[in-house]
Amino acid sequence: MDKLTIRQPDDWHLHVRTGSILKTVIGHTAKQFGRAIIMPNLKPPVTTVAQALLYRQEILAALPRESKFQPLMTLYLTASTSVEEIKKVADAEHVRAFKLYPAGATTNSDAGVADIEAAYPLFAAMEQYGVPLLLHGEVTDAEYDIFDREKLFIDNKLSKLTRQFPALRIVLEHLTTQEAVQFVEAASENIAATITPQHLLYNRNAILAGGIRPHFYCLPILKREHHRQALIKAATSGNPKFFLGTDSAPHLTGLKENSCGCAGCYSAHAALELYAEAFEQVGALDKLEGFASFYGADFYGLPRNCASVTLEKQAWIVPEAYANTDDTITPLRAGESLAWRLVAA
Repeated sequence: MDKLTIRQPDDWHLHVRTGSILKTVIGHTAKQFGRAIIMPNLKPPVTTVAQALLYRQEILAALPRESKFQPLMTLYLTASTSVEEIKKVADAEHVRAFKLYPAGATTNSDAGVADIEAAYPLFAAMEQYGVPLLLHGEVTDAEYDIFDREKLFIDNKLSKLTRQFPALRIVLEHLTTQEAVQFVEAASENIAATITPQHLLYNRNAILAGGIRPHFYCLPILKREHHRQALIKAATSGNPKFFLGTDSAPHLTGLKENSCGCAGCYSAHAALELYAEAFEQVGALDKLEGFASFYGADFYGLPRNCASVTLEKQAWIVPEAYANTDDTITPLRAGESLAWRLVAA
């Protein structure tokens, strides 16, 4: 196959930051996707509907004039989130969910939830008003190995949460383990998951073999090969519980290539091309449209997009970096060749 046309997809997990970084990256997403769920972990975090709508206006103002891309906003769940704010989300056209970051789990998560059980009254309200909960599914206790944090979150936190709130709609974001796949497969239809391109294409050797490679460092961290194989199987299975969420996370190059080594892979520049590569590797390009364009919209109760996009088998070299007023942003696969290229949208 040398050409693939699919219904225009959506990105159900995206970071675009703010200010100059937003202006640098938003066009990459808008040329491919009809909609995207926008993460709220700014500094300070987006915690109210009013703040989310202002952030949405900033995103819309940064888009190319002809773009029809629609940002779908989320709120950052904190210990001070109120039931009244949950009601506002349920009534807000452009705000779709709450995002739970365990405190200290990833970039800008210090304001996150330290005690998940203390948030149970909020989950009860979200269940009542039909507001989805998006989870960064990792424990953060220092004694736990970083490669075990997702599994332990499922065993110690998520299993209990789903029993306590069986009607709560949950998206377990950026799956990384076989155990997470098995949990989602066995759970009720209210539980779904997103999978990133980096977790489909790479295992932890990409970060560590031959030297530290910071642009492959993300959280949850890349895992062993058998976990990657489980993710590939889930993404290409046609199971509507699994859908596209890039977790594309732009950082300035200087913040990735220093002692901080900020977590996050920037993939929005070539998201569909990267997913196409992963699906083609296992002979499953026919499954890409459902994963990318159908299942996420269905889970969120939104209409599928009417437009289409076309990929062609046409090799191209990913730029070494994208210019930004403060520095550059180094993309995933910088300077390397990709076999697929988006040619029409």
